[in-house]
Amino acid sequence: MLANNNSLVTEFILAGLTDRLEFQQPLFFLFLVIYIVTMVGNLGLITLISQNCHLHTPMYYFLFNLSSIDICYSSVFTPKMLMDFVSKNNIISYEGCMTQLFFFLFFVISECYMLTSMAYDRYMAICNPLLYKVTMSHQVCSMLTFAAYTMGLAGATAHTSCMLRLTFCSANIINHYLCDILPLLQLSCTSTYVNKVVVLIVVGINITVPSFIILISYVFIVISILHIKSTQGRSKAFSTCSSHVIALSLFFGSAAFMYLKYSPGSTEQGKVSSVFYTNVVPMLNPLIYSLRNKDVKVALRKALIKIQRRKIF
Repeated sequence: MLANNNSLVTEFILAGLTDRLEFQQPLFFLFLVIYIVTMVGNLGLITLISQNCHLHTPMYYFLFNLSSIDICYSSVFTPKMLMDFVSKNNIISYEGCMTQLFFFLFFVISECYMLTSMAYDRYMAICNPLLYKVTMSHQVCSMLTFAAYTMGLAGATAHTSCMLRLTFCSANIINHYLCDILPLLQLSCTSTYVNKVVVLIVVGINITVPSFIILISYVFIVISILHIKSTQGRSKAFSTCSSHVIALSLFFGSAAFMYLKYSPGSTEQGKVSSVFYTNVVPMLNPLIYSLRNKDVKVALRKALIKIQRRKIF
């Protein structure tokens, strides 16, 4: 829809993940299941951590925040995405689009640095176990968490502010299932040079810096694991690290492909890659980071026993 006098776009149309009508209903149920699993998994993890004192450690403190972020940023776009699968008018207002963009970027950038904090926490636990309690104090954990949210706020503000300065004249079909940076830049009828520079700088920092810190942390972790004499201990540690690396690779790899490989022809590939860090990773995080953990399994077993006892009595 266009404004009467100055022909400025006041509403956008989300093209969605695909325009194939036969895929709309199957995709609706697929992403509905993914969203339900994401909500149940992360809410369950948050509940377990908050109600079990032995899980009140730095590792689970970061997991608590990671699950909270996953719930929030999945909820920023997934309900709208699900509605668009079954609706013929996939319209979102200009204000709604900018709001969605801001909160999506805020939570996704915050997750980058929360994952980085978790890698640093594992580095201290494995490589410096004697200094772990001192180094990873409550104050340090709070500072790392605050820094993660601050970087998210700064990045989201920078991108959204640059987007608000653009003019959208007539084209209003966003070739994506959410209001993201690159699809919006393709619709602008004014210069997007500043926006592209901001994308390269901010996205470059928010991907390369956390990736570098995580890589260095895991290099030292692997070196420490190799010095473990017990074969069983090494196998268990490598198994845990490999799971973390898979999740991290999905998140940072797909995000880097989407934002750093910018070209108009890469939009379709970008939509597919963005599914991983927007939908799949939030669903996998509770499984990879916690449900394979012995402490969480014990806490979950105790919680289920309590529920069964309440039903009996």
